[in-house]
Amino acid sequence: MLIIKYRAFFFWLTGIILVGAIGALTFLGLPLSIDFTGGSLVEVAYQETRPDVPTLKDRVTSAGFGDASVRESGETGVVVRAHTLTPTEHEALLTALSGGGTDALTETRFSSIGPSLGSELAIKALYAIGVVMLTIVLYIAFAFRKVSKPVPSWGYGVVVVAMLAIDIIVPAGFFAAYAYFTGAQADALFVVALLALLGYCVNDVIVIFDRIRERLKLNMEKKFEEDFETTVGISIDQTLARSINTSVTTALALLAVIIFGPETTRDFALVMLVGVIIGTFSSICRSAPILIPIAHAFAKKGE
Repeated sequence: MLIIKYRAFFFWLTGIILVGAIGALTFLGLPLSIDFTGGSLVEVAYQETRPDVPTLKDRVTSAGFGDASVRESGETGVVVRAHTLTPTEHEALLTALSGGGTDALTETRFSSIGPSLGSELAIKALYAIGVVMLTIVLYIAFAFRKVSKPVPSWGYGVVVVAMLAIDIIVPAGFFAAYAYFTGAQADALFVVALLALLGYCVNDVIVIFDRIRERLKLNMEKKFEEDFETTVGISIDQTLARSINTSVTTALALLAVIIFGPETTRDFALVMLVGVIIGTFSSICRSAPILIPIAHAFAKKGE
């Protein structure tokens, strides 16, 4: 019941975090990779010592590729993202990366995506997120159809989607700040991370909501008498250990990927880690407690 007692503090904390995330997205922006904007990706591996990133950035800028993004990949590799390259520009970029032949390298990957295809992928990603959220609302409304008091069945679905929106905005805001300082870009794996977080976070919330539903049914059947606030508090207490244990084990796995995994999956795992932490906080301290003021509002409306 401690979480219920201090729910106002958690609501204020959520507001502060949300304002920070929206501020990062608004003022720093979310840099999109060539997956969505179109462009070319070049990955090379140096046969000997790899030059540092500032040196490589100076080389490609001097060669006329000032818009290019240069990031390390593994121990000896470098990934460069730039506008769509012509064959001549492609060769010029490789020459710049090698320092005019001073540093021997091997090209390991080269791919290009047109602007129209990138725009189509961005739209499909937004559609996918929208469909997932709509499906969640319908499912939860159906699951709670026989427990309509004190919160209507559709109310649970709306609460879940509102909380999920926050669970998506916060990792996206974190990534905007992270990209500002590191040069990372939101690619297809970033969208996959957000979709995976939707599934993960809603699972945590539904576990608690399902426990609330079970206790409401027993209350309706006169198996015991308790007010809605007590029902929510007991339901959170009964699922607390399960939520924390699941999140800790997931976070440990993601930390292993961040520390020991390849560069290509590091950003994905980082977004997932932030999302798991926020999702756990959301399900325990925000999603269920917010049902209480909603229940009070509907109770006053019915009087």
